[in-house]
Amino acid sequence: MTSARLGARELTLAYDGSPVVSTLDLDIADGSFTVIVGPNACGKSTLLKALARVLRPRSGAVVLDGAEIASYPTKEVARRLGLLPQSPLVPPGIVVEDLVARGRFAHQRLLRQWSAQDADAVSDAMRLTGVTDLADRYVDELSGGQRQRVWLAMVLAQQTSIMLLDEPTTFLDLAHQIDVLDICAELHEGGRTIVAVLHDLNQAARYATNLVVMEAGRIVAQGPPAEILTADLVATVFGVPCLVIPAPATDTPMVVPLHRSHRTAATPAVPANAG
Repeated sequence: MTSARLGARELTLAYDGSPVVSTLDLDIADGSFTVIVGPNACGKSTLLKALARVLRPRSGAVVLDGAEIASYPTKEVARRLGLLPQSPLVPPGIVVEDLVARGRFAHQRLLRQWSAQDADAVSDAMRLTGVTDLADRYVDELSGGQRQRVWLAMVLAQQTSIMLLDEPTTFLDLAHQIDVLDICAELHEGGRTIVAVLHDLNQAARYATNLVVMEAGRIVAQGPPAEILTADLVATVFGVPCLVIPAPATDTPMVVPLHRSHRTAATPAVPANAG
C-alpha cells in the first residue's frame, strides 16, 4: 500500500456555487515528485489550493497526517506543508533576506522568537536556491527568474517535508523554467515530497515520479509518466494529436504534436488501463 501523509477524500470544490472539482480521491505518495497536469480550467490549481487549505471544500475532505486538514491550527499546517502560490504579491520595500525570513513565521511563538535555528534555516534556503548574493536586493527590482527562486527559498525556509507549487514556471523563460525545476528535483532527491501544477507536458514527464492528469474536475489518469502518458491520452484530454516518443537525453516520454497535415478528424479514446 502506498504511504501518503496528504490526500483528498471525495473532494468537491466550487466557486460561487459552480463545482470545479467533483468527488475526487487522491493520495500524494510520500517522497514523490507529483505533477498535476490538464487543460485550462480543469481544476488543477483549485485542487492544489484545497490541498494547502487555502480553499475550503464544499464537501469531502483533505487529510493530512491522518486528520482533516481543517482541524489543524494555521501555524501547524504551515509547519507541515509549504505553498508557493501563483503570482505571489511582493510586499513593498522588502529585501530578499527579509522575505525569505517570513518563511519562519510558523515557527515563532510567544516564548520562542527569532533564534539561531531560524537564521540557519534562512541561510540554508537561500544557499540551496542560489539567492545568497541577492540578500540585500529589493525583491521588486529582481528579474522574474530571480524572484521565483526567492519565493521558493521562502517556502523552503519553512522546513516542511511537503511542498506545494502552483505553476512555479509561469512567465519564466525556458532557462529559468529549467532552473526552478532543477531546484525542485534536488529538493525531491533530498527527501521532500513535491506537488506541482505544470502546463508543459514534456517538463512534467521529465521531472515527475507520479503524474496526475485532470480533465473537467476529475482525475482521468495517474501513475509514472512512462506508464500513462500515451498519444491517445494526450489527444483525448488536450485535443492534440501527437506522437509520444522517448526523449533523447532522458528517455522520459516526450510529446511531439503532429503537423496539421497529419492530423485526422478522429480523436482516439483513452485506453481502459490509462487510469
